[in-house]
Amino acid sequence: MKDTVFYLPSCDTCRKIIKSISPKAKLSYHDIKQDPITDDQLQELQKLAGSYEALFSRKAQLYKAYNLKNQTLTEADYKTYLLEHYTFLARPVFVIQDHIYIGNKPEIVAKALASLVHD
Repeated sequence: MKDTVFYLPSCDTCRKIIKSISPKAKLSYHDIKQDPITDDQLQELQKLAGSYEALFSRKAQLYKAYNLKNQTLTEADYKTYLLEHYTFLARPVFVIQDHIYIGNKPEIVAKALASLVHD
């Protein structure tokens, strides 16, 4: 899973960020809708992130639809939801040289892009 970006191609923000990546960057692209994250991949992401909660998006429409705001979620719950539906993954998620960069805040994206290996 080294040097990979997990993204959703229908997400305008993901598309904008990916468009800004140098074509010379050595990066694998993982479409989380077409190729859902596996339990093993999610566990690897969790180890890098420190928790499943760190990978979880509270902006997902299903978060509101499931009324999760008013529930106390455990790490097991976060893991279950992340495996259940791709929309719960905060995105994009960059894994570059054993570091993880989660989300689309400009400072996080800038760090991720700066860490990419180019030819």
